[in-house]
Amino acid sequence: MKNLLLICLFALSLNGFSQNKKSSNLETITLGGGCYWCVEAVYENLDGVKSVVSGFSGGNVPNPTYEEVCTGETGHAEVVQITYDKNVTDINEIFKVFFTVHDPTTLNRQGADVGTQYRSVIFYKNEEQKKAAQSIIAELNKAKVYSNPIVTKVEPFKVFYKAEDYHQNYYANNKSQPYCKMVIQPKIEKFEKVFKDKLKKKS
Repeated sequence: MKNLLLICLFALSLNGFSQNKKSSNLETITLGGGCYWCVEAVYENLDGVKSVVSGFSGGNVPNPTYEEVCTGETGHAEVVQITYDKNVTDINEIFKVFFTVHDPTTLNRQGADVGTQYRSVIFYKNEEQKKAAQSIIAELNKAKVYSNPIVTKVEPFKVFYKAEDYHQNYYANNKSQPYCKMVIQPKIEKFEKVFKDKLKKKS
């Protein structure tokens, strides 16, 4: 009986270790690349990404609403908070996608979306993320990948506020909307073409 109890305790400890090891592989990064509907729709298809949540960061008003952020007066950027498995993808790949699917050279705008809430920004949570962001920006500028210099801000992460429920999975739930067809769909198609070997397997 005593031996059976010890075996059970050992099995439980191994299970806990396995779960902790699994959770330690997960990391989160917060990115702003224009309308969060667009960015969210892209990253939801990247293999290794576990969740993408649309929301707001970088402002000075607690718990802002979408309408408040749209005024440009709260200081927030529309962002996505991405949780990914470092065993499947990594921060460099996350950034490669980021700089592929939005224009990092236009200040406070993406296409017809204009305002500080649409600024290009990376909110880093640790030194690894900070250095990786600075490195890829330097490389892209040096290689003159874009006609103009990159204006993406690299700032320390402070707080993330989740957007209202109807903003989550917006593209998946509203594919027939004109904005989804004309703005989001082309970004997804570009992503799928460039990162075709990195797409999530369709179930």
